[in-house]
Amino acid sequence: MQTTQKQGGSEQLQTLMQQTQISSGPPQQQMSGSLSFNGALSKEDEEMSKSALTTFRAKEEEIEKKKMEVKEKVQLQLGRIEEETRRLANIREELESLADPMKKEVSLVRKKIDSINKELKPLGQTCQKKEKEYKDALEAFNDKNKEKVQLISRLMEVDQLVSESERLRMKKLEELSKCIETFRRD
Repeated sequence: MQTTQKQGGSEQLQTLMQQTQISSGPPQQQMSGSLSFNGALSKEDEEMSKSALTTFRAKEEEIEKKKMEVKEKVQLQLGRIEEETRRLANIREELESLADPMKKEVSLVRKKIDSINKELKPLGQTCQKKEKEYKDALEAFNDKNKEKVQLISRLMEVDQLVSESERLRMKKLEELSKCIETFRRD
C-alpha cells in the first residue's frame, strides 16, 4: 500500500516538475494553451499546480506519519525483544545455577583430591624412607641389644670367674695365713 502511495506521489511530483519547467522556460517557446504571451501561468494551471503541490505535501505528510508509526512500532518491538532477551538471560542463569552447584561441588572435590594426591606422593616417599630408616634403626638396635646381652652374659661369666678367682685367692690367702701362723708358733 505504501509503494502505491509513493508511486502516486512521485507521479504528481513529476507532473508538478514538468509544469514548473514549462513556466520557467523561455517566453518565446510555443506550448499548449497553458502559457500566455508573457510566460505567466494561467489561473487554471496555477490552481492545478497548487492542488498538486498540496496533494504532494499531504502525501508526504501521510508518508512521514506512517513512517513515524512504523518507527514507533519498531521501537516497541525492540523494547519487547530487549525485555524478552533479559528474561531469557535470567532463565539461562537459573538453569545454569541448577546444574552448577553439583558441578561446582564435584569440581571442588576433584581439586581437593588432586591437591591431596600431590601432598600424598612426597609424604609416601618420606614414609617409605622413614620406614626404611626405622627398619635399619630397629635392626641396629636389635644387633646392639644382642651384643649387650652377650656382653652381659660374658660379664656374668667373668663375674663368676672373678668370684671364683677371689674365692680361690681368699682360700689361698687363708692357707698362707695359716702357714705363717704355724711358722710363728714353731
